[in-house]
Parts: sequence; structure tokens; C-alpha cells
Amino acid sequence: MPPDVRDAEIDALAARVKDLIGVATKSEAMKVALRHEIERASPKALLLERLRPAWDLIDSMGPRDPDFDMKAFTDEMWGD
Repeated sequence: MPPDVRDAEIDALAARVKDLIGVATKSEAMKVALRHEIERASPKALLLERLRPAWDLIDSMGPRDPDFDMKAFTDEMWGD
């Protein structure tokens, strides 16, 4: 059932989103926009989602060296 939109601004925004994301109907555009807003408003979930590619990259680099000394590495890199 399509939403009953009586607000001209909401109708115009839905039409713009529809065109921008390339969906067939304003109802679909509103559904996508509302899902995105829910995701954006859920900061913890959003942060985890945004960090997932970084964690995947770190995991793909292999096991971590528990004896790695970042200070010594940095000093050696800078010649100190």
C-alpha cells in the first residue's frame, strides 16, 4: 500500500530521492531513505559497520606480534 503523502515538500523530496538513487517509485525511495536514516541514527551500529572494512584488512594481514615495540620501530624509522 503506497503512503498517503499530502505534504508537497515530502512529495518533492521523495521524487528527488527516487531520481537520485534510480528506483521505480517514490514509495521505494522513501523506504530506502527511512532505512538509511535509521542506520544513521544508530551510532553504535553505524560505527561498527564503518569499522568492519578496517578490521577485515587488519585480520587479512595475519597474526599480530605481541612483542612488537612501536616506540623502538618509530625511533629506528626516524634514525633516533
